[in-house]
Amino acid sequence: MKLILKLFAMPFALAFTVTAAFMNFVLSASAIFFSIASGLIFIGSMVLFISGEPVGGIAFLVVAFLVSPFGVHALVGKLVGLIDNAGGALRGFITS
Repeated sequence: MKLILKLFAMPFALAFTVTAAFMNFVLSASAIFFSIASGLIFIGSMVLFISGEPVGGIAFLVVAFLVSPFGVHALVGKLVGLIDNAGGALRGFITS
């Protein structure tokens, strides 16, 4: 019975491992682009503050934070880590 479960878990372990590796690559490659975009949006928010549009400046600051590596990027990094951990758990089950 345990052998059947291990055979059933193998494709899922492979899928989780390959997906996590690909997502780590894409996440690393997009970090530079989103950092530059966050900086440009921050500059735009400062321009809005100086020109007397505080509501637009605050909105741009929120968007700049979400685009920065500390916003959505960090959340996606945590999700990729969870997928990688699930693949590792399945690999541990298969090799036990």
